[in-house]
This record gives sequence, structure tokens and C-alpha cells, in this order.
Amino acid sequence: MTNMKSYKLLLAAIALGTGLTTTGCRDDFSEMNTDPSAVVQGEVSYLFAEAVNVFDPQPYLEYYYNAPMKYQWAGFGLSTGGASESILTLTIDGDQARQYINVLRVLRAMEHEMELRDEEYRTANAGYVAAAKLLSIYEGIFATDMYGSIPYTEACMAAYGGTLTPAYDTVESLYDLWITELDDAIATFSSPDVVMQANQDVVYGGDTEKWAKFANSLKLRIAVRLLAQNETKAKEIASDVASASCGYIDALEEDVRFHKGDVRLTGDQGYVNDRIYHWSNGFTGCAGTETMIKFMVDNRDPRVRFFYMKNQWNSKIVQGYYDAGLEIPDFIEANVEYDIDEVTKKKTFVDWKGPGEPWVRYYGITEDWNAGNSPNAAYRWYFPENYPNADKELYLHNEKGQNPKSYQVFSTLNRMMIIGRYYTSAQEVEAATLPDDVYTYTTIDRPWYGMYLSAAEVNLYLAEFAMLNGNETQAETYYNRALSFSVQSYNELARDNQIAYYSNVEGSFGYDPNEGAIDLKDGEINTMLASPQYAFTGTSEEKLEKIYLQELIHFTLYPNEVYVTARRSGYPSFNSTILPRTSYAQVPVGEIPRRFPTGGITDEDISADVREAAYQEQGLTVTSSGIYDQVLATERLWADKNAPEWGAGR
Repeated sequence: MTNMKSYKLLLAAIALGTGLTTTGCRDDFSEMNTDPSAVVQGEVSYLFAEAVNVFDPQPYLEYYYNAPMKYQWAGFGLSTGGASESILTLTIDGDQARQYINVLRVLRAMEHEMELRDEEYRTANAGYVAAAKLLSIYEGIFATDMYGSIPYTEACMAAYGGTLTPAYDTVESLYDLWITELDDAIATFSSPDVVMQANQDVVYGGDTEKWAKFANSLKLRIAVRLLAQNETKAKEIASDVASASCGYIDALEEDVRFHKGDVRLTGDQGYVNDRIYHWSNGFTGCAGTETMIKFMVDNRDPRVRFFYMKNQWNSKIVQGYYDAGLEIPDFIEANVEYDIDEVTKKKTFVDWKGPGEPWVRYYGITEDWNAGNSPNAAYRWYFPENYPNADKELYLHNEKGQNPKSYQVFSTLNRMMIIGRYYTSAQEVEAATLPDDVYTYTTIDRPWYGMYLSAAEVNLYLAEFAMLNGNETQAETYYNRALSFSVQSYNELARDNQIAYYSNVEGSFGYDPNEGAIDLKDGEINTMLASPQYAFTGTSEEKLEKIYLQELIHFTLYPNEVYVTARRSGYPSFNSTILPRTSYAQVPVGEIPRRFPTGGITDEDISADVREAAYQEQGLTVTSSGIYDQVLATERLWADKNAPEWGAGR
């Protein structure tokens, strides 16, 4: 993992690569290939920089459209509107799974450029091609998760003599291909003749040993997806990863965690700035559930502070309600120490009790069915807009009785961990304030750091395979290392992303005198690991369940990985005694989609016959994007066949 400055790299990449990769939000497969006249030759190392630049497995539309669906279908989160029929409502998916095409285009250009060069050049620059291939495989796995078969081996080849209607490769064949290519990449990175320049590699700063570990570790993502179809082969892959001489990602500094630039460009440079800041506009409305956030707080899991935003009920807001003579939510007041004036009966905030700040600022959204559309007083704090007496009982007003304000009691996903901060004007980010107050904690641009593969994820997979092989002692070692790595990695990611209430964020503190920093503190990891629901104890079934639950928790900010993990494991389980999934009679598990729509096929699509044949081969019905159909729940993709039902466990 490297935090090097990459501004010049991005400029070079854009100059040499834009003609290869610029596309709209959606790519028709008939447009996967670049006109030969548009191909720009360039140094392979610069083209690799562009491959990194366009690499974005879960971009804007994935979070804006798909995330609420994936979290809800997995039983791991809710939209901020609560649980309702909307769980089965599809929004336009934006074809975000086809992001792999952006990297594949650049990879094809790199491969073509290598064919034109002499042996010495090809040998010296082979690392860049191997690294770009890793990025392409990484995004290809994501694409097969959502759509099954995809055009890959023939895709993006028309500019080099290939077809404009590439064939669809089956998931099984792609898994085989990618395992072979990852092994080849490991061999390439292990060669002493292969050199990668630090200033052309923002991922690992030219460290080919770390790239080899990345390639080896990525094989585990394929292995766990193979378990339902070929458990023997999956276990063989995992064994090879664990014993490989190149090693696997097993240290914080080996995490695939980096940012793409530091300096915002002015003028018509939205493309570059979106890479630096991930994006700068809307964000999905997803909240942690009561069950999930209580689970993390009760077990003193520090990651709750990195995954979710604090709610808006700081001590000044609590005092504001006391001053107005209004009630506050009982679950919040349970953690408030206050004095009562004997004469006026007015309450005065003294301190937080219970676990104290920051723990007392994290609560999940109610999971009760249709609460978001109910005027029932029981839900008034979650959805005050529905409550008939909200203006008098739930809102604070300024001194003139105007400017009514409500304050969110539940925690949403922490957008600062997913989007950088990018100011185009005098835009300000404010803390929760009383109606007459203004408090700005920062107006400084903040580039975004992303994490794509980590020591935590790798060790969780190894723990899973150890348990499946009956080696509980080894599984415990992997499990404990994974949880420790996970907390530390997200702590560092929160620090680098300068999220609110991290101690290094200028102006995060000052408005509320009782505000608590969210930084990881000494001893917290050991406390978490010792908690009953986290400790590697119980029956073999419970230990395996804990591994799957920790995989889900580790992926909290990654909707696709949550979705895939829940789909392949059957957790969270409806019958769990550790972390149960909420059951809704209104949404039977047999109606919850296990894949996304294929998208419609039009007469203008020159690949129509190829696409129809590919879907027919997989047993999939063509379904328009954005339209729910029962077949999405009954027709499974190849890797999902034989996997448990939602919430059934293994």
C-alpha cells in the first residue's frame, strides 16, 4: 500500500489513454471496441497508469442505485425509508458490473503495444501488463457476480483484428482462465528482469513482490465463489494460495489501498477529478439496522465508527430539547446523565453514561415493516415527517419559533469513506447544530482513498477454508488475525480519508464539548475479540457462522461483496442465535432476487443474437433493467447454483 502523490501520473495517463477508454455511463456491447483510427500508441507504463485510473469496481451508480437493493436482499441493511415493499423494487442498475470493459480496453492496447516491441522491452515491461490484467480480472469477477457469462476473451479486440460481436464466456471457463492468468502474473512479478517504476504505480510504488501477493490473494475470491459448484477444486486453489512461495497479503502495508491523486484540476477536468475524489455528487440512502449496529456496539467493535456516521444527537442537541421542554428518544436518554432542577423541573445534560461517546451516537434504523409510512408514535423519531404532532413535539425552532429542525436518530453509511470531499464553491459541511447556530468543521478538499483487497479479507477466506477442512485450530489463528487486520485497516482508511470526528480532521471538534474522537484506541481490538459473539468459541457450526458474519461485517462498505457473501453462505440466518436475519412475511425469501436483470435486447443491437444465445445457454430469461420479475429469484447464475437459500445458513 502506498500513499504517493500521483498528480503527474494521472495527467500522463489521461493524455495517452483518454482516446482508448472514454465512455458514457452505459456501454452497449456493440461499442466495446475502439475504431483503429482512435488508437493512441504510448508507453506501456503510461497505459498502465490509465488502467489504474479507470479501475473503479463500485462507482457512483453502484452505490446510488444498486446498494440499497443489495443490502436489503442480503438482509444486512435497509434504505433510509425503512422496510417496505420497496425491498423488491428495482432501480436502473446502470450496468455497473460492466466496468471491467474500461480496464480491458486499456489492457488490449497494452498487449498490442507489447507485440510491436522487441524482446528486451517486452521482458522489462511485462509487470505492467500483468498488473493491468489483475485489475481486469478483479472487475471481471464483479461482472460475473451480477450477470453470469460475459464477453471477455474476444472483447475489445476489433481494433486489433477481432470482432465487433464478441462471444460470451461462461463463468466456469473464466474462473479457469483467470486462475491460470493469475499464476502467470505471479511468475512475471517474481522474475528479476521485471521492473515497475514507482512513479507509474500508485498501487504499490513498483513493488513487484506485493503485486505477486495481490495476484495470489485474488485467487481466493474465485475459490470462495467456486464452493457451491466444485468444493474440491475450491479447496485446492485455497491450499495453493496458502503455500505459494510468493506469499499472500498478510500485513497492513500489503493491503491494496491507495488514492489516485492529490490536486484538483480546474476547468473542464471532471473526468480527472472524479478519479481523485471517486465522485462528488449524490449518494445512496442506506442505513445500518437496529440489529446490526446494536450487535457491533454491544461487542465493542470499533469498525461501527468507521462504517457508519454518528447520529445527530450530540449533547448540545440533547440540551436544546431539554431547554425547549421536549422529550428526547428513550433509547438516547438511557445513555444520558442529567440533573433536574427541583423547582423548574428542567433537565441539564451532565455527561454521557453507559459506554460513553462515541459509542452512544450509533443506533440503527427500525426494522419494523412499513414503519417509514406509518404515523404511529412508536416510529416518530425515525420518520418524524409522518408524525401528526411533529412540529410541536419533535422539532426544535429558533428564537422566533421558526426554522423547525429535526435530528436523525439512526446512523447511515459513512459517505466520507466512499466519496472524497470536493469543493466547487464556498460549500461547507456542518455538524448537527441548534436552529440558530452555525458550525463548520472543514472546507478542505479531501482526495479519496479506496481499499480493494486486504489482509483481513484474505485471512477470513483462509479461516473459512480451514473450517471446511476441519482444522479449527488453524481457522482460529486466521480468524483472529483477520479481525485484528480489519479493524486496523479501516482505522487507517478513516484516518487517510479524514472522516468526520477522526482526530486528524481540522475543526471536527469545538461545537459540542462532549464530542468523542472515533480513532482506534489501545486495547479495543482485544476487548472486541473477547466478546462472546466475536470470540472463536462454540460449536463447529457456530464458528463457521462467525467467520461468515465477520466477512459480511468486513464488507459493510462494499454492497456487492455483502450481496455475494450472503448469497453464497446463507448468512445472516433467520435461525441464528448470534446475529439473526429479520424475516418479513411480506417478502418471502423465494421472491428475493439472486441476480440482476439482463437488460433488454433491441433490434439495433448488433450483438443481439450472441446475447440471446448466451442467456439461453445459462437458462436465464431476458429481463429489462429496472423491472422486477420472479425469474430473478428463481433463475440462478452458474456460481450460485447449489448455494443455500437466503437466510438458511450452510
